[in-house]
Amino acid sequence: MANARDIRRRIKSVKNIQQITKAMKMVAAARLRRAQERAIASRPYTDKIREVLASVTANAGDASHPLLEVREVKQVGYLVLSADKGLAGAYSSNLVKEVLPQIRGKDNARLVTVGRKARDYFKRRGYKIDGEYFGFSEKPSYQDAVMLAELMADKFESGEYDEIYLTYTHFYSPVNQKPTTIKLLPVTGTGDGEETPQTEYIFEPSAGEVLSLLLPRYLETVIYGALLQSSASELGSRMTAMGSATDNAQELISKLTLNYNKVRQATITSEINEIVGGAEALK
Repeated sequence: MANARDIRRRIKSVKNIQQITKAMKMVAAARLRRAQERAIASRPYTDKIREVLASVTANAGDASHPLLEVREVKQVGYLVLSADKGLAGAYSSNLVKEVLPQIRGKDNARLVTVGRKARDYFKRRGYKIDGEYFGFSEKPSYQDAVMLAELMADKFESGEYDEIYLTYTHFYSPVNQKPTTIKLLPVTGTGDGEETPQTEYIFEPSAGEVLSLLLPRYLETVIYGALLQSSASELGSRMTAMGSATDNAQELISKLTLNYNKVRQATITSEINEIVGGAEALK
């Protein structure tokens, strides 16, 4: 059985850890509020540009664009949005579980990762990574989305990838997030199977030039929305995980304190017995 000094040291160590997890929970909660507002505010824009694009492409006649080209699938690219840091519960592992079934055993699957966690996991296991970006998973900017959109568009137009999928974590609440995969390129409109209403458009200067302007903005908006969803999900997972860790530390401290009191009481009882025994021996 551990002595009282060892138990005191362990109680002190657990209390120090509890202070750290409590502080991390408070920081994540403070950042989550802003990230959640940004994620929720971006959804109407993402939904609307999908609706507009679906309507325009359906009524653009013979107009075409490289990002709309459907061709034989030889190489598939995955843009994976993960976290830069750990201590976020099952956030990163759930995202990996979403990606793995889609790429395992496929020689034509290639990855572009955002965040150190996805990069480290797939690189250690020998998967092909064509690009790795990190440093903005918690607080992405629109310029980050522009950079990623241009990268993926270039890879598709050059024929390096024939299809591109986007995997990210959709934010529902601080305790409810779901990894999701959507088809990014070639652009196919809504992608939800709904019938697009037929509307007559007059394109100025031409349908092709309208698509050339609209499609890059579509990619940027969708990727930016996914980055914001992932950011809120990461912070929500971290806040929940650090809250649980703080509660577990408090429970452990209570158990250790009880054990310490038992050991201390046993020590005092033993010392009393020794004193009584010594006094009896002197009679």
